[in-house]
Amino acid sequence: MRKRSLTFYVLAAFFALFVLFLYGPMFSIFALSLQGPEGGLTFPMRGFSFYWLGQVFQEQRVGNFVDSFWRSLVLGLVVMLLSLIVSVTAGLAFRNRFKGAGTLFYLTIASLIVPSILISLGIGIVFQVLDLPTGWLSSGLGAHLTWTVPFAFLIVLGIFNRFNPSYEEAARDLGASDVVTFWDIIFPLILPSLLGIGILSFTLSYDEFTRTSLISGSGNTLPLEIFGMTTNVTSPALYALGTLTTLFSFGLIAIAFLGYNYFSVKQK
Repeated sequence: MRKRSLTFYVLAAFFALFVLFLYGPMFSIFALSLQGPEGGLTFPMRGFSFYWLGQVFQEQRVGNFVDSFWRSLVLGLVVMLLSLIVSVTAGLAFRNRFKGAGTLFYLTIASLIVPSILISLGIGIVFQVLDLPTGWLSSGLGAHLTWTVPFAFLIVLGIFNRFNPSYEEAARDLGASDVVTFWDIIFPLILPSLLGIGILSFTLSYDEFTRTSLISGSGNTLPLEIFGMTTNVTSPALYALGTLTTLFSFGLIAIAFLGYNYFSVKQK
């Protein structure tokens, strides 16, 4: 067996420290959320129980985790659906050259460059000028789409750049219309990739804070609610919420992974 060099051990130690730095805070939150009723916000832990996980679903002194979670969940699902629709239709359009395509492309991805707080402020001003009330499912939805649609659009362009057009040509030669060709040929082939885009769009919306900060109206999304409650909720309930939302995110990843494998195997 070849002897390991000193460089190998130095790099391995550096990587281990990096992983500890990356995941250490998350595991600390997991541990502190599993304390007993007398638990505090810092170590050492005081007992072990699932008490604080249950407290997440109870009314807090200020605010409510459950209502804000449902707002973020509904908003994320709507954003995911609209992002998929817009990105796929735009991707189909950009497969052919048309006048103004370059300008439209750069306008689409420009919102990724503009600071998020300016996006939120700009949308708030527009709603004020139009005398429209801001809300998490109106102005907040528009703000989130400025974040998710460009990413989804860029990924769809990459998918179609690798797409073999001979499948569509064969379908049309057999008399299939454009609609039939899309639903019977194109859509099944890109479906596994669309699952990934959908999960990405949902998580970007679910975690978004800055773009919603000035235009959520009276109903906070979950990130806004957590931020507002950090100054008055001084219990491990905050850590328990972090544990549950992390498990929820891992669950979405597992669903997407299983769905991707299922549709990939089905195509074969």
